[in-house]
Amino acid sequence: MARTKDFDEDEVLQKAMNLFWLKGYNATSMQELVDELGISRSSLYDTYGDKHALFMRALERYRESAQQKLNTIIDKASGAKEAIRRMLEYTIKELVGDKEQKGCFLVNAAVEVAPHDAEVNKMLCQNDGQMEKFLFELIRKGQDNGEIANKSDAKTLADFIFNNVKGMRVTARAVSDKAFFDDMIALTMSVLD
Repeated sequence: MARTKDFDEDEVLQKAMNLFWLKGYNATSMQELVDELGISRSSLYDTYGDKHALFMRALERYRESAQQKLNTIIDKASGAKEAIRRMLEYTIKELVGDKEQKGCFLVNAAVEVAPHDAEVNKMLCQNDGQMEKFLFELIRKGQDNGEIANKSDAKTLADFIFNNVKGMRVTARAVSDKAFFDDMIALTMSVLD
């Protein structure tokens, strides 16, 4: 008969995500995970697999949560430009409001782990592709209805905006001045006029 677990798997995964996000993959030891998660090493391995498997699950949890929040914000927008502005403002609000200046967990993983880890790289490339496609479709819709200027190709604009978002997420590791990011949002939005 299988033993029941005496811990909440979802809560433990959230703690693991927060630790990896704060310290990074390489700087987080198995002992730190055991200590922070409050479960035994054997329970950690039995439930989540090794450190890498736990890291992948933590990244996926972060990705899903961020996507849900983004969908909620964008669903309230009246048009393509407002949706893009809301996305940018939400991103900055999250980054500037983080007193630990952790940045974006996915971007952090892209910088630290993806160059040397094919599985992490594949996951992040898929996520980036989905975001770029989403922005492309949003911009194309805005161009079709005249809300966004047709001066530039929709794919180029989507790539530009997505790259700016990633850049802001990296910059937020060192800069927390909201006015700085508000200027970046204004300049980014200006390419849609």
